[in-house]
Amino acid sequence: MLQIDLWKRIMIALTCAVGLWLALPNAFYGPVEQHNDAVNAIELQGATPELEAQRALWPDWLPSGLVNLGLDLRGGAHLLAEVRVQDVYATRMEAQWPEVRDALRSLTPVRRQQSPEDELRVRLNDPEKMAEALEIVRGLARPVPTLTGAGATDIDVRGDAGVIIVTLSEPEKQATNERTMQQSLEIIRRRIDEVGTREPTIQRQGSDRILIQVPGIGSAAELKAIIGTTAQLTFNPVVSRGTDENANPGIGNKIVPSIDEPGAFYTLESAPVVTGEELVDAQPSFDQNGRPAVTFRFNTSGARKFGDYTAENIGSPFAIVLDDEVISAPTIQSHIPGGSGIITGNFDVEESTNLAILLRAGALPAGLDFLEERTIGPELGQDSIDAGKVATVVAFVAVLFFMFVSYGLFGIFANIALIINVAMIFGLLSLVGATLTLPGIAGIVLTVGMAVDANVLVFERIREELRTAKGPARAISLGYEKALSAIIDANITTLITAVILFVMGSGPVRGFAITLGFGIITSVFTAIFVTRLMVVIWFERARPKTIEV
Repeated sequence: MLQIDLWKRIMIALTCAVGLWLALPNAFYGPVEQHNDAVNAIELQGATPELEAQRALWPDWLPSGLVNLGLDLRGGAHLLAEVRVQDVYATRMEAQWPEVRDALRSLTPVRRQQSPEDELRVRLNDPEKMAEALEIVRGLARPVPTLTGAGATDIDVRGDAGVIIVTLSEPEKQATNERTMQQSLEIIRRRIDEVGTREPTIQRQGSDRILIQVPGIGSAAELKAIIGTTAQLTFNPVVSRGTDENANPGIGNKIVPSIDEPGAFYTLESAPVVTGEELVDAQPSFDQNGRPAVTFRFNTSGARKFGDYTAENIGSPFAIVLDDEVISAPTIQSHIPGGSGIITGNFDVEESTNLAILLRAGALPAGLDFLEERTIGPELGQDSIDAGKVATVVAFVAVLFFMFVSYGLFGIFANIALIINVAMIFGLLSLVGATLTLPGIAGIVLTVGMAVDANVLVFERIREELRTAKGPARAISLGYEKALSAIIDANITTLITAVILFVMGSGPVRGFAITLGFGIITSVFTAIFVTRLMVVIWFERARPKTIEV
């Protein structure tokens, strides 16, 4: 007999209500989007009357999750960047020089020679000690994990006429390239997300290229400005201060301008004591005089190096360098343990907030060359949305008409479930923050067509049971029971395909897979539970002697 327990009816109704509740913000897309942007801006910059007015466009107690529109629907910026992985080789050689110098100091005086960026050349004052020096420098090599097993080291060391030449080994170059690409991907992703843009597509292409697509950005130049800001922080020992930009800094040193003192230049040791890579946190704050500043905190290794250097160099100036500009050069007054400090300068509140964001995101390990850049206008996106709307409406109306003509009252029940089904799809997409692209709209259109399959199976099975002279209640009950296995099997195979598309695909293919997968889940739920609940409630009230399906 037809029977659904009360608690099951409540759970079905609550599930539908939650789906509709989550989908509600998408019916008021513009105001909700402005509300969300204002909330994010208030968290970063503080409240202003304009931001509070935008925030009031949508009540805080209502859900505010939206289905993000992809690049092809919303417009935005497209960039293809090439990572200059060779830059990292030069950085590694700069970092290697203090280690080599300190290791050889007890053996013989050494001095650095001019060399290509990916090499370190060190001349010995006593060439007779070359063999012993090579042994010491080779002892600085570290093992590099490789697929072929142990044995590879990170540096190659050789001697030539009293000069030690240090280069990165091939296994280390390959490992460095891989780390550089992974770090670049992560930093670009964090940097774009930190400034509040929605659902970027950031993918590796080939060995040294990165594809970047960000919906909602006004131009490719704006996106390049966000990504290209290096925000590379280093702490360097100060050799001297002067006003001559073209003075000879000496080997192992560099001349850097001051950001606060026009015409002033600092000669710094090229090898930093600590770098921004060892930062674990940076937050906007105020100094003891109430001026905007940025507090920072190092990780364990950075804190140890920072503490050791300050303990050994009390009374010496110490430069804080951001993107090859000295923003502050305080004199070390005392030992600074704990790895925490503060950056002061001529900041306003917005500049200190942006600096903290960029420092948290980290420094790009290598430079980027932008090979391709495009700006996709919102007009093209609007055309795609309009075309998708037309396709969805046509499919929706056609399916509703077919179900009504074919199954009468039962077709109306199926149509109501179909409307709930589409709303629940948008509710799930909003819940997970998915991005809707043109292929995603195609997935929804396909779901509309597929969603009634389960109802068709049930209704046709009920017709067969009615032909065997069973009563209407028994026919409806058997129709749902005997159609269940066919419904489950048909939808599981399609769901497996959607999962494979999601795992193996990327970008728009994933968008299609997500909407298709969610559509399968919601269509099975609405067919097995929602439509059945409506039929049972109608049957309990009407008690018909016969039914027409």
